Amino acid sequence: MKLIGVLGGMSWESTTEYYRLLNQGVRAHRGGHHSARILMHSVDFAEIEAAQHRGDWQATANILIEAAVGLKKAGADFLVIATNTMHKVAPEVEQESGLKVLHIADATADALIAQGITQVGLLGTRFTMEQDFYRERLEARGIKVLTPETQERETVHRVIYDELCQGIIRDESRLEYQSICDTLKYRGAEGVILGCTEIGLLLNQQGVTVPLFDTTAIHAEAAVSLALAET
Repeated sequence: MKLIGVLGGMSWESTTEYYRLLNQGVRAHRGGHHSARILMHSVDFAEIEAAQHRGDWQATANILIEAAVGLKKAGADFLVIATNTMHKVAPEVEQESGLKVLHIADATADALIAQGITQVGLLGTRFTMEQDFYRERLEARGIKVLTPETQERETVHRVIYDELCQGIIRDESRLEYQSICDTLKYRGAEGVILGCTEIGLLLNQQGVTVPLFDTTAIHAEAAVSLALAET
C-alpha cells in the first residue's frame, strides 16, 4: 500500500472527513483491521486564508511547497491537497516537491464522465468559481461549467468562510444552497459539483433535485484507489 501524503487544515473541518473517508475506503477494499497509510501536514489556515483574500497566491504556494517537501522526505508516495481552492497552486507544489499531486478536478471529471454528465454547476469559494484553474481542467475533458450569478456566488463564498470553515452549520444556509442548486438545474446543469471540501458538511442529496458530486468523497476514493494500485 502506498503512503498517502495529505496537505490538510484548509480547513480542518473537512480534513477530518478526508481522514475518515481514506480509512473507511481502505477497510472497504481490504477488510478486517486494514486502514490507510497516511502522512499529514495540517497547516495554520489563518495564514492561507489571509493570503488568499489579499491575492498573494505565491505565499500560499510557498506554505504548501514547504509542507509537501517535508512529506516527501518522510516517505509519502503521492500528495492529496485536501481542498479545492488550493489546487490553484497544485502545479507549483508538484514541481517543487517532486511528488505527484492527485488533482481533485481530474478525479471529479472522471466521476462526471462516468455518469454521462456534460454540463455541470460549480459551487465553491469565489476563487474556485471565478478563476480559470478549476474550470479549465473540466472543460479540457469536454464538460461545460456553469457558475451561480454574482450575488449567489457571494452567498456561497460567505457561507464557506464565515460558517462552514468555523464548524457552523445553519439550516438557513442549507436552504440558500438548495435554491442555488435548483437555479443551476433550471439553467441546464445536469449535476452540481460541491467544489469546496466543506460544502458536503452542509448539503447532501436530500432536498436537492439535481445530482450532487461531493469532491471530498470523490477525491478520497481516488486516493484510496491510487494507494492500493499495484506498482
